[in-house]
Amino acid sequence: MLLTLKNPTFRHLFAAQIVALLGTGLATVALGLLAWQLAGEEAGAVLGTALAIKMVAYVTLAPVAAAVAERLPRRAFLVALDLIRAGVIAFLPFVDQVWQVYVLIFALQAASAGFTPAFQAVIPDVLKDEDDYTNALSLLRLAEDLEQVASPILAAALLTVVSFPVLFAGTVAGFLGSALLVITARLPARAVGEPGHFWADVTKGVRIYVRTPRLRGLMVMEAAVAAAGAMVYVNTVVLVQARLRLGEETVALAFAAFGAGSMLAAFILPRILARVPDRPVMIGGAVLMVAGVAGVPLVGSLPILLVLWAVIGFGFSLTQTPIGRIINRSAREVDRGAVFAAQFALSHACWLVTYPLAGWIGAGGGLSAAALSLAVIGALALAAVLRLWPANDPETLAHDHPDLPPDHPHLHEHGSVHAHALVIDELHRRWPRSA
Repeated sequence: MLLTLKNPTFRHLFAAQIVALLGTGLATVALGLLAWQLAGEEAGAVLGTALAIKMVAYVTLAPVAAAVAERLPRRAFLVALDLIRAGVIAFLPFVDQVWQVYVLIFALQAASAGFTPAFQAVIPDVLKDEDDYTNALSLLRLAEDLEQVASPILAAALLTVVSFPVLFAGTVAGFLGSALLVITARLPARAVGEPGHFWADVTKGVRIYVRTPRLRGLMVMEAAVAAAGAMVYVNTVVLVQARLRLGEETVALAFAAFGAGSMLAAFILPRILARVPDRPVMIGGAVLMVAGVAGVPLVGSLPILLVLWAVIGFGFSLTQTPIGRIINRSAREVDRGAVFAAQFALSHACWLVTYPLAGWIGAGGGLSAAALSLAVIGALALAAVLRLWPANDPETLAHDHPDLPPDHPHLHEHGSVHAHALVIDELHRRWPRSA
């Protein structure tokens, strides 16, 4: 896996991701303390609203940002967004009203909604070999999981010697470091596509998504993942402190178990995917997540919780890490940015629903009711995945083009009825019915 880091461009991008993640982790801790300073016991409501603003920005702005990205040099686009994120964070230590936090969070997450899909779309252009790309996806997943462990530890260490606003300076440094690393990376030129209307480009990724069977299945699978994941992210603290009567440090231990399971899966996944197709691996991961959440009513001790959370984390990584491979198979190089943005927006739309649902049901009906309700949602989504994503899913499909004139260059090259690796594009607007 580490051999992938021999590619100098990916090495720079991977380093940029690490420093940006560390900075983001510091900001998460500092934002919680800022919310407490501004709102006291209402800090939870402030953070919940900030999370909702983040999700709304992701869902609404990612496709728009992708259309903008297609019209700009990719290096300049990524660097500009890093600088915007650094600038927004630099204002946070000086706010004295809650509404100012909301405005800055929206601006920050708007920039992230543009940066993340654009960054994801660069990686397969840098690493053309599928094995190298799979290794890169696993490394990026490991980096995200390690950040969730390392950032709170680093923040706690810094808070012993500085006040919390200084953590925002660490975030600014992270984004500036990311910008510098992107500047020094040799990014491949963007593929040139057909010139199109801006608003058509905004919806292009979603149109490709809903017309491609495997992507439709992936979209519904994200609902299963969000249902199970919301139980972990929203209700772990309640499960640990209210049901098990344990302290705050045990909450961190539970999240560490989830992260450890995810990291283990990311570490072994390249070897699994070398032997097993993506679909059964990802469906298996979603099954583990849903089954794990269904087992929450049986949790009566810390060891059981840790094992269950590790299993759910393992399943989470199985479902999330291969997503880039699926998108890579399902879009032309010129369309990847739009499809990554569609994936980013649609997946966060699922989380936007399941986050509050997990909290509301947990608060009103109890943790067991929340877990079983979310498990049912996940199971129904999994049943839909099996229906929408065909088990027989070849890249090359036989098809014809009754809408094209006989002298069209595509027919001249391939023949009237032909087979090739098929993706939705200007010449293939619908998936073949025979498939």
